[in-house]
Amino acid sequence: MPTALSSTEASPRAAAEPVWWRPVRDVGHLLRFRSASVRHRARFWWAVVLLGGITLTAAIAPAFVTATDSRRLDVATLLPSAMAGILALSVFSAIAAGGGRELIAREKAVAFPISPATDHLGALIMAPLNIAWLIQAWVLLGATAYGLGGLDLERLLSGQAVMVLWLVLATSTGQGVAWSVEAVRRGRFGLVVIRAVAVLLGVAALWVQLTGRVTDMLDRVPTRSLVFSALEGWTWRWGQAVLVELALAVLAVVLGVIPAQLAARRLPHDELRAEAGSRMPRPMPFSDLSALVRIDRASVWRSVPMRRGMAVLAIGPGLVAVLGGLRWESITILPGLVVSGGALLFGVNAWCLDGRGQLWRENLPVRPGLVFNARALVLAEFLGFASLITIVLASLRAGIPTVSELTAISCTLVVVIVQVVGAGMRWSNQRPFAVDLRSARATPAPPIVMVGYSGRLALSTTITGLVFSGLSRLPDPSISLLVAVPFVAWSTARLMRTRRRWIDPVARARVVTTVSA
Repeated sequence: MPTALSSTEASPRAAAEPVWWRPVRDVGHLLRFRSASVRHRARFWWAVVLLGGITLTAAIAPAFVTATDSRRLDVATLLPSAMAGILALSVFSAIAAGGGRELIAREKAVAFPISPATDHLGALIMAPLNIAWLIQAWVLLGATAYGLGGLDLERLLSGQAVMVLWLVLATSTGQGVAWSVEAVRRGRFGLVVIRAVAVLLGVAALWVQLTGRVTDMLDRVPTRSLVFSALEGWTWRWGQAVLVELALAVLAVVLGVIPAQLAARRLPHDELRAEAGSRMPRPMPFSDLSALVRIDRASVWRSVPMRRGMAVLAIGPGLVAVLGGLRWESITILPGLVVSGGALLFGVNAWCLDGRGQLWRENLPVRPGLVFNARALVLAEFLGFASLITIVLASLRAGIPTVSELTAISCTLVVVIVQVVGAGMRWSNQRPFAVDLRSARATPAPPIVMVGYSGRLALSTTITGLVFSGLSRLPDPSISLLVAVPFVAWSTARLMRTRRRWIDPVARARVVTTVSA
């Protein structure tokens, strides 16, 4: 009698497909699966249209800005260095994310036969859905349009084609290197090797900067030939450069499958150690609030993505400030960037840290307001700790600050922490998501939602940092204090309004049932 195919049997059509096509087909299935779970389809497509419109504007509009040829030449001269910087940032950001973003969560992937190649391709597709990647792409396309804007349309289009392919090449290369690092990290002595290499790279970068060889290195980057080919328009040299970029991008994607498969066969030691480790009991806390803070603090600091994100956010901008020799008026902008990035680790969906444990938390004999206070305090503590590390590192070459500069950066730190904590707790109540943050590659919200969150946080904190950066140049430090008062009062009022909504049992039940699903 005829029987249907089982879930493990391939259809005749699928069996006849080449092996390399199966991951591509599986990625298509996963994309349809993810798109079916989108709550608001109209908002999703509006976001896609908005991002596409901004990208086209950044790639075309600067070309029509009135400027002298010398100004355009100065920007075009910096394009090779900008391309090399984007490649480096793509590598380091992918390494910090543990190989890339997840197209499907780890818990949901258990029921699906997803191969490492499929996971690798899915991570590449999800990489552009990141505000940091988008800003880099917009800046590169905008600089190319501005630098080549004085030329004809043919050269502008040829230059943008080279830059778009470079973005693809940089992303795929960073993904492949990140999988390789993840495979080494999961080895027997992987953590020691990775940390040793990171220290050596940091020392080498510091040595290059201190010896004054940064300009010589930038003059020798191989991206200069790509920029020269873009300036020639539709010539044979341009076609050769495009073919080389395309071939290298395809090669990077294909070779990235090898370390992805190797990493999939090895267990993540740091994640397993966090979940299976034994810990000695500590003394009883003095109050209910201290007990709740201790629980929340442990859930944050024992999470692998939290620790990795903290290291990248705290040390990365600080090292950039040290290598670049930033002054205190420029350092004032860094706390906002660090705080907004730290909130994207878990603060925009703060209740997802508990997962199913949120049901247990609701049964504790404590007031709901104390639970909210503990989570907000731990979030502020996390963001403040990362920002202080960045400021300390940046101060190594900035010299002794004046009273106005010290007051301005202190006010900036307080204001942006209160702003971001208020925004994060408000979004956590309004749009909760069920996310498993045990994976090093997990994000607290869907990628398209994270783009919106990161854009709003980056805009508000950057404006705040610029305001206090200007105030740091004033001789009277009391002006920074006076300006900080309305900022803190407004953000505190919004945070207290969010707390009152959390106390409402109906609103709280909606959040609990969502994050514990």
